[in-house]
Amino acid sequence: MITETAETVDPEIAAPETATPEAADPQTAAPKTATPKATAPSVAPRSRQPRSGSQLLVLALGFVMASLDTGIMNVASHDLRARLGLTMSGLTWVVEGYVLAFAALLLLAGSLAKRFGARRIYLIGLAVFTAASLLGAVAPNGSVLVAARFAQGVGAALFMPSSLSLLMNAFPEPGRRAKVLGIWSAIVSTSVGLAPTIGGLLVGTLGWRSIFLVNLPLGIVGLLLTRRVVAAVPARGTTLGGAGHGLGMLALGSLSYALIEGPDAGWASPWVLGAFAVMVAAAAGFVRRERGTRTPVLPVSLFSDSRFSAANVVGFLFNFAFYGALFVLGLFLQTARGADPVTAGLQMLPAVLVIPFGNVLYARIGPRIGNRTALTASLALSGLGYLVLFFLLSPDLPYGVLAVLLAVTNIGSGVSSPAMTGVLMEAAGREHADIGSATLNANRQIGSLVGIAGMGAVLTGAGGGHQGTAYAFALTAAALAVAAAVGWRGVRGRA
Repeated sequence: MITETAETVDPEIAAPETATPEAADPQTAAPKTATPKATAPSVAPRSRQPRSGSQLLVLALGFVMASLDTGIMNVASHDLRARLGLTMSGLTWVVEGYVLAFAALLLLAGSLAKRFGARRIYLIGLAVFTAASLLGAVAPNGSVLVAARFAQGVGAALFMPSSLSLLMNAFPEPGRRAKVLGIWSAIVSTSVGLAPTIGGLLVGTLGWRSIFLVNLPLGIVGLLLTRRVVAAVPARGTTLGGAGHGLGMLALGSLSYALIEGPDAGWASPWVLGAFAVMVAAAAGFVRRERGTRTPVLPVSLFSDSRFSAANVVGFLFNFAFYGALFVLGLFLQTARGADPVTAGLQMLPAVLVIPFGNVLYARIGPRIGNRTALTASLALSGLGYLVLFFLLSPDLPYGVLAVLLAVTNIGSGVSSPAMTGVLMEAAGREHADIGSATLNANRQIGSLVGIAGMGAVLTGAGGGHQGTAYAFALTAAALAVAAAVGWRGVRGRA
């Protein structure tokens, strides 16, 4: 197996260093010492040189699949509802069931990766996601499709934290890791930006089942290449802490359910209020257990580092602002400016396609100026952009002006995302990379749900229209300003 060769090369490469003195001595030189000298130089280049680029692409593949699937699903929802006869509630669960499973299982997935090895959990996650995609493609009705979406969320929860852990293990040097994170983020961001266009083409030409079938070749390639080019990270046989994970899953799942159902069922609905109550009780039980146990789900040492805490707060606020703003922007273009869905999707491209340029910019400047400066400056730039939009926004605002402001704003977003990931990875270290990544992803996912719900409430309270969008952009600017302040104060080095 090529994987075994990659994992056993290091001892062989180290061997000549101890054998060299013997080989240099004419009296001790023997045929058995000639073999290491002759073979070690030829083995090392073959096993080491191709790793960086191939590992980067393979570890980005899982994120690309999940990102494409989420973006495509939003485009395909109308066709899904018509073909399967879904109610609006059923359609909501097809779209959001994935989010619920994903958010609820992230912390458990991080601990599983730490205990059983990140590569093993990454492969299991890819396999589950690919199998769930096949189930979605052949789903005969809405119930089976919802089950497939839940299973996709389980798979994504498994491979996302593991991918960052494997990436950190492959690139431990901070300067090089910053460049790799920038390129990795650019690959993922490009898939996010192209997802609506790809989804429209697939649904329009091949039908809604094709949005699941497209994952099959990607998943199979990912499974094969991961085993060949991604080095395994040693498992650390830690205790899982089942009670803690159960409480964490219950808290995250209840919160996700309440935020998904709230806009449709009403925030005063007994089910929604009950979900919030369960979330509070489960969260309180989780905190109490974490303080009193010897096997915490989240190591207390992580939160004693201000960088770790700051990265998680920034992650929540960043997703709150970014996805909440995208939500109201799409509505603004269609309601206040009268664009049809296709036109609105094209007009939103400047808001997403510039993000990869921000990722690449981070790869160039991050190692020079440091994560603290890169994170704070980019968040401040994005917040300033939304503040300008708050003052200028109107149905008569020329599209060119809107596009330029969105582009400048989201270049800042493109720098912020890998910068916050870099901060968290530095704070968590290789030992806690799995659970640290899971914590950040969970915070960001909940931030997205709260952001969309919060922006929707602002729009409703303002009566919709461009005025409601302007208020939502003001809230976005405020969230980004708070995130910039947290980043500047918290990212100062080890607490």
